[in-house]
Amino acid sequence: MGTIIEISIFMLIAASVAFAPLAYFIYVYTKKGESPFDQFEHNEEHGHSIIDELAEKAIDAAKEKLH
Repeated sequence: MGTIIEISIFMLIAASVAFAPLAYFIYVYTKKGESPFDQFEHNEEHGHSIIDELAEKAIDAAKEKLH
């Protein structure tokens, strides 16, 4: 029974450490009165990554198949 309690305490500590950055991120934005999950648009100042390009190609291909 002692092992289960020790594992439970360890898992609680590990979960707290894992979710602390997310909690801080939400706290900072809500403190400013902003929403942390608003729509994000890329600045044109930096180049798009290969993932962005692949996503755009996949979206275009899906739109073509739907029409």
